[in-house]
Amino acid sequence: MADPARRLDTNVAGDFFVDSTCIDCDMCRQMAPGVFEEVGEYSAVTRQPSNEQEVRQSIQALLTCPTGSIGATGEYDVKSAMADFPMVLDRTDEVYHCGYTSPKSFGGKSYFICHPQGNWLIDSPKFLPMLKKRFEELGGIAFIFLSHRDDVADAAKYADAFGATRIIHKTELKSQPDAEKVIDGIDPIKLSNDFLVIPTPGHTEGHCVLLYKNKYLFTGDHLSWRDTGLRASQAYNRYSWPEQTASLKKLLEFRFEWVLPGHGRWKQLSAADMHQALSDLVVRLDA
Repeated sequence: MADPARRLDTNVAGDFFVDSTCIDCDMCRQMAPGVFEEVGEYSAVTRQPSNEQEVRQSIQALLTCPTGSIGATGEYDVKSAMADFPMVLDRTDEVYHCGYTSPKSFGGKSYFICHPQGNWLIDSPKFLPMLKKRFEELGGIAFIFLSHRDDVADAAKYADAFGATRIIHKTELKSQPDAEKVIDGIDPIKLSNDFLVIPTPGHTEGHCVLLYKNKYLFTGDHLSWRDTGLRASQAYNRYSWPEQTASLKKLLEFRFEWVLPGHGRWKQLSAADMHQALSDLVVRLDA
């Protein structure tokens, strides 16, 4: 937990605060948007939680912070909130946000899917005994899809714990050299009726996204939502911006309703509206 001695001056007075170890990953602002805001180069508590829901969200933000930069000086039921993760995003198809982001992935989000043919972990949270237990209660992990090298975090530990098959592109193998299934090339690969791997080189050479049920697109660091539209980050591109923009155009061939990124905000729209949002992004990038 955060150090009160390193509490940022940008926090308002009260129990919850952010300290100077914050890496500005945005997770707290996603978990408790009424409490946390970006102030300068860090997040800060700009309004203390005022009801039970906001308190719970603030504790969830504390637990999700990759660097332990959020603190609370009062007495709060943190143990109970630990069981909130993985957190349901869409009950219809049993899609979850894992929480517990890792500093190894700079706070990259990971996701979990309950599936009758074996559950999936998409990228990796911290390896924690209580989170492992929750995964066990949900039926374990059969497959771990890794979008790219930056967000593997503790994937190897979860693979060992559950005997899971890790899926990663060949050019990202240095991050998981003993991965069980290796994707090669740039053509989409159908893993089952529900799962399609789409190579999207650009952010890294072997970056891939995962399309689930033609509804959920797990985008790694390729694509996310910000404010009023989809976005892609040239500032954080690590391989080839021209290839990343070409890969974005490639996604226009597919239909999906959810964008679920590692970094950046997730978003749900109708398939038509999401396709339009992607088209708008491509037009902006071509301008």
